[in-house]
Amino acid sequence: MKTILTVTSPDLGDADLKLAATLCEEIEAHLAVLVLNMAAPPPIGGYAAIMSDAWLQERQADVNRLQERMAAVSDLLAASQISSDVSSEYPEEAWAHEVIGRRARYADLTVIGPELLSRGALKNKVVTGTLFSSGKPLLLVPQGSFPTLSPKRVLIAWDSRIEASNAVARSLDLLRTADDVRLVLVDPVEGEFGQGEEPGADAATYLARHGIKVTVDRRPSQGRSIAAVLRQHAIDTSAQLLIMGAYGHSRLSERILGGVTKTMIDEPPLPILMAR
Repeated sequence: MKTILTVTSPDLGDADLKLAATLCEEIEAHLAVLVLNMAAPPPIGGYAAIMSDAWLQERQADVNRLQERMAAVSDLLAASQISSDVSSEYPEEAWAHEVIGRRARYADLTVIGPELLSRGALKNKVVTGTLFSSGKPLLLVPQGSFPTLSPKRVLIAWDSRIEASNAVARSLDLLRTADDVRLVLVDPVEGEFGQGEEPGADAATYLARHGIKVTVDRRPSQGRSIAAVLRQHAIDTSAQLLIMGAYGHSRLSERILGGVTKTMIDEPPLPILMAR
């Protein structure tokens, strides 16, 4: 990984920026920072004429705050030893995820730290933009965790879907330096239309050919959710990173019925690298 992207706004502090900078120092990567403020849509209908002046004033105030935040971020990074760049965008909220996705295409990884994880609207835009509009992976870092891009103990949530395969492919460089890589299958289904005659064996062979030592862990759910099983196994193995595919089901079904991706995004138990 040579370029890491993080997104901030005038409403956020510097903690996530410092976290991303530390990760860049660890692997000698470039830090790209996108300072983003989401604009309210223009007034329409009968009140448009009445509200237009107030709307224009609000936009100008937003632009001023965006410029101030960009200057502060630039000053912060200027004092750092890492290579970095700062850009800004002021899209309407409906298009913010597209703007983020386009920027994320030119990074190897987008990092969401604890501050951004606590901001629902902007967090959702960064998650959606990165996963659906960039084709690049996303790293979620919850409060109280100690993220590293050179992890020694890694869990891979494996279900044989294309999303999980892509997440693994995006993580091969990280996995090669790990001492303990565990491929975790929850309630695996044997057979041609399941996960093979020996679930996990094909994935383990693929990883072994890349020089990665891997253990296959098959776990029964016993009435628990898949997210709960993964969470507990991460605790039991002292994992530093969880790698998983995102949105194996549609976003609509995740919103209505819930799912592993939604649960992990809402409450990540440890640093999680997601891709789809």
